[in-house]
Amino acid sequence: MNKTWLRWLIAILITLTAAVYQRLTGPTYPKKGKIKVENFEIKYRLTRSQGGAGDQPVEIQLPDTSFRAYLLYRRYKTQDDWTKVAMVAQGDKYRAALPHQPPAGKLEYVILLEYHGKQYSLPEKSVVTRFKGHVPTTVLIIHILLMFSAMLLSSYTALEAIAKGKHLKRYVLLTVVTLFLGGMILGPIVQKYAFGAYWTGIPFGYDLTDNKTLIALLGWLWALIAVRRFKTEKAKWWVVLAAVILLAVYSIPHSAMGSELDYKTMQVKTG
Repeated sequence: MNKTWLRWLIAILITLTAAVYQRLTGPTYPKKGKIKVENFEIKYRLTRSQGGAGDQPVEIQLPDTSFRAYLLYRRYKTQDDWTKVAMVAQGDKYRAALPHQPPAGKLEYVILLEYHGKQYSLPEKSVVTRFKGHVPTTVLIIHILLMFSAMLLSSYTALEAIAKGKHLKRYVLLTVVTLFLGGMILGPIVQKYAFGAYWTGIPFGYDLTDNKTLIALLGWLWALIAVRRFKTEKAKWWVVLAAVILLAVYSIPHSAMGSELDYKTMQVKTG
């Protein structure tokens, strides 16, 4: 642990693992799967998030022109009747679109296939997609870079504490600043663009993204106090604990219990 390069390597591996895990487990990650239709294996990839002002495209690649494909959808958590739209064949792909919804509005949808008189639904349970406003690319990129830089610094700082490194206070401060800028400054700005509100965590709501960021920051603020007030041996365990809290926070799927439009009241709710 005394080698700086080894600590950075471990920190990078932890950060990359957390990033991949969060991406794959999030509720907005595309729904992938495959079904067997007679002699054909049909793969699908259905998106679960749509940003900007346009409709959400839905497409599937089919191996035979004898297929008929339909898009069925309705507003999420309503008793609306299902709307059925024929998907248009363009080469070997069939395409349709889900109508644009207000920010935080959700639709549930499935694709219905007809082949030789039989019907197939994919997936078996409907997919839920959420609409959001357009977030400027620059703002989003800076936010993401800061958040994963905070994860990287957090992991490295914990290893620095365990190894009794000379620059512990510096890295604790860098972690706090990066997490604050990414999570408490850029995070609310991104949310404002996407869903019309800067903050939907405690005390205004139960948005997990907001609340987990707040918990992680509080953990690192205490670690900052600890390294400045306590002896190194005692302080290092507060640093390690703060890093563990941040890692646990990153293991919670992004956007879970996020903003959702209540179609009865047309108000955005969280949790």
